Amino acid sequence: MQIKNASLKVGMATITLLILMAIFAPWISRYHPSDIQITQALLPPSVQHWLGTDQLGRDVWARMVYGIRVSLWVGLVAVGIATVVGLMIGAVAGYYGGWIDAVLMRFNDIMLCFPTFFLILAVITLLEPNLINIMVIIGLTSWMGVARLVRAEILSLKERDFIQAARVMGGSNFWILTQHLVPNAMGPVWVSAILGVAGAVLVESGLSFLGIGVQPPTPSWGNMLLEGKATLGAAWWMTVFPGLAILVTVLAFNLAGEGLRERK
Repeated sequence: MQIKNASLKVGMATITLLILMAIFAPWISRYHPSDIQITQALLPPSVQHWLGTDQLGRDVWARMVYGIRVSLWVGLVAVGIATVVGLMIGAVAGYYGGWIDAVLMRFNDIMLCFPTFFLILAVITLLEPNLINIMVIIGLTSWMGVARLVRAEILSLKERDFIQAARVMGGSNFWILTQHLVPNAMGPVWVSAILGVAGAVLVESGLSFLGIGVQPPTPSWGNMLLEGKATLGAAWWMTVFPGLAILVTVLAFNLAGEGLRERK
């Protein structure tokens, strides 16, 4: 139990730190992420620029700190959309069963046949690559696992005595679903949501690295990696630090999710 609690504590502490850094970004960065100073281009880490500067003289630390906002915002909103869609589909399929369950689960299986990242790539190439579109697309292509989890929980719960009692008392299907079944099925959903944030951060970083995600000058860890690729030999700090930020963030959410799963 101590190891499990340690994973949860480390993950949640790191997530809390990232959230605080995102909130107080203007106060913990000495420069604005879009300030261009060509004469300060490609400076290595120093007292003046803690993580160095990029090819336009922008402070890498400032861009990384503001990039936390983008990554967390994408992760939380995308997972929120995926969770809501998965909850609705899984709850309806599990509660009503029969042909409704068959149709919804076959649709779920069809969606699972497509690799998520390539499905996102295909959709986003048809739309304008901006932050809102990225969040919505990631959310609408990531709900399948949540739907399966919720369906399994509902199938188990709907035969319990307290659900039978709610039916005898005259409770409507909607009331039973929203007041009894869904709240009691949320345990594994929270774990899935926390782990899903890590996946969404990786997807957004990958899309931005490919140039079809968050567009400059908005700072994103993915587009920082893309910009640093051209100067990897001369300015290693432009890729190392954003890469470490992605690693720490994904690891934090995975630790928190696994710790919560083991605790339950």
